[in-house]
Amino acid sequence: MKLFKLIFIIGLFPLLALAQTDSTTLTKVGDKLPDFSFELEKSKTVKISDYKGKLVLINFFATWCGPCNAELPLVQKQIWEKYQANSKFAFFVFGREEGWEILDPFKQKKGFTFPMIPDLNRQIFKKFATQSIPRNVIADEDGNIIYQSIGFSEKEFAKMVHFIDERMKKISR
Repeated sequence: MKLFKLIFIIGLFPLLALAQTDSTTLTKVGDKLPDFSFELEKSKTVKISDYKGKLVLINFFATWCGPCNAELPLVQKQIWEKYQANSKFAFFVFGREEGWEILDPFKQKKGFTFPMIPDLNRQIFKKFATQSIPRNVIADEDGNIIYQSIGFSEKEFAKMVHFIDERMKKISR
């Protein structure tokens, strides 16, 4: 089992290193999650720190972004539907420069059931990066960034799902 964990960690290192060397990324693995508040639902504001104690997946996207539109249906099926009822997991999708009037109809049309949240002026996005979506950030139960990715590929997505699955096994014990 220890050998498997070591191989898993070594296998993820190149991927994690890629996210660390991108000049558009402002955060890095090991950093504390930046502090921010957001409107979870219309008229209901929360802080990201309210989710301490959970594995937190943050996704940045836009409705017009092709790679984002390829990724989100997979997120719905392979991550959200598996973990939405798990009290140790939280997932937030931030629509970069898009408000409720765009996100709500988009979410309904696509059949997504996960939280889709406006980030109208990039107030949240700019804490993590200067450009490039889709972008995923995972924070551990202590609020430390433990994973980041930029863009979408099926191979990269499979690695992220595996990373989440392994982490959820660990914290759900």
